[in-house]
Amino acid sequence: MTDLIRLSAAALADKLAAGEVSSVEATRAHLDRIADVDGDVHAFLHVSANALDVAADIDRRRAAGEALGVLAGVPLAIKDVLVTTDMPSTSGSKILEGYMSPFDATVVARSRAAGLVPLGKTNMDEFAMGSSTEHSAYGPTHNPWDFDRIPGGSGGGSAAAVAAFEAPLALGSDTGGSIRQPAHVTGTVGLKPTYGGVSRYGAIALASSLDQVGPVTRTVLDAGLLHDVIGGHDPHDSTSLAEAWPSFAEAAREGARGDVLKGLRLGVISELPDSGFQPGVSASFRSALAVMEAHGAEIVEISAPHFEYGVAAYYLVLPAEASSNLAKFDSVRFGLRVMPHANATVEDVMAATRDAGFGDEVKRRIILGTYALSAGYYDAYYGSAQKVRTLIQRDFDAAFTQVDVIATPSAPTTAFRLGEKIDDPLQMYLNDVTTIPANLAGVPGISIPSGLAEEDGLPVGIQFLAPAREDARLYRVGAALEAALVDSWGGPLLDRAPVLGAKGGVR
Repeated sequence: MTDLIRLSAAALADKLAAGEVSSVEATRAHLDRIADVDGDVHAFLHVSANALDVAADIDRRRAAGEALGVLAGVPLAIKDVLVTTDMPSTSGSKILEGYMSPFDATVVARSRAAGLVPLGKTNMDEFAMGSSTEHSAYGPTHNPWDFDRIPGGSGGGSAAAVAAFEAPLALGSDTGGSIRQPAHVTGTVGLKPTYGGVSRYGAIALASSLDQVGPVTRTVLDAGLLHDVIGGHDPHDSTSLAEAWPSFAEAAREGARGDVLKGLRLGVISELPDSGFQPGVSASFRSALAVMEAHGAEIVEISAPHFEYGVAAYYLVLPAEASSNLAKFDSVRFGLRVMPHANATVEDVMAATRDAGFGDEVKRRIILGTYALSAGYYDAYYGSAQKVRTLIQRDFDAAFTQVDVIATPSAPTTAFRLGEKIDDPLQMYLNDVTTIPANLAGVPGISIPSGLAEEDGLPVGIQFLAPAREDARLYRVGAALEAALVDSWGGPLLDRAPVLGAKGGVR
């Protein structure tokens, strides 16, 4: 069973299709793994009670000769921002504690239809507000590489579950880096699709013009396989792109076997200050660039002068949209209700409920957003931020006339210690400096492991950005570099994670 949890999703799917292992066996192995290690990791908020029944049904259908999806029978973890009918959907918040949705998010419904087996709901920063999963109302998740370190955020639970071999695949959401930054600090792969490329229907909204659902995996191919399942047009989502998409799994296979890097024009941003990054992160980035150059890529220095304003613009746009989206949590329609006293008015109940149900970070951003949208300040703050957003989009447009993809470190540092930045919101916000521009512009981005930082031995990721609708390009480039790096390391980076070995874990 230990061998089953270490398989990639693609390898496990092949064994399931060949009848070498059953979905029940694979699911039980991952449930056992969760029982063994999640007390330390705390990746899951809820573990499915019927996962084995779902797996048994997949096995029955396969034995009956039914045509099944490529990933049928493979277990899947689901970020708690995505609503599900058979498990609570809390978005990491007390205000939604125990909430049961009457419908599945589109990506969950598509996963079920493809035969994936939901294992449970993963921990996250409350309403996806954070970069460390310390803002969850249900306690922090711990990085499988070092339990004293953060697993990234807001989707640290999904990344930690995949890194700790509790699940081969996970669904995440990315509003300013919440898939890519956790991938960076846990040694996993995370992709933010083009805005509109994957349905947001049933994703509890934080900032509707920024949010995007995507895959969290251990390999680029696995990300492509899951993306193929969840992507495509959804009439329930008014922002969903109505167009045909190529197979992202096939793009990843092409990258792994072909000479994709030869002649690739790889952009490096001249305004990105090397001094702002941890030395080990910068060294790993430069080393990955050297590998790509050795395989025929051309390194091109490009200018993106407005990227430096991305964090400031983002932290006006996001709180403004969040204050609007979270207004529905009013104690009246659903969720928590607190009665402060017997003669309380609706306004009294609403105030008491929101005070008890929302955490400090959520309250901070609601206040910021409400202020930015208020009369007399809208143009000065929210309106100005949207103008900066347009300038960043133009920076991308100009850059992609010169290069095929842009490369950056996925985050400025390796995983910092739990509690280290919890009381310093500005330092926490700056952690997303390289990931935020992609969300503001709506372009796709991927983070893949690029090595370990020399000073602390923790994982580092490299991020690639491509033009909108060119997600397949990221799969080809990411898989090509992944193949070169894994070959040079002599095996996957996660094989070198030390912490869970004492519990029969990573090693």
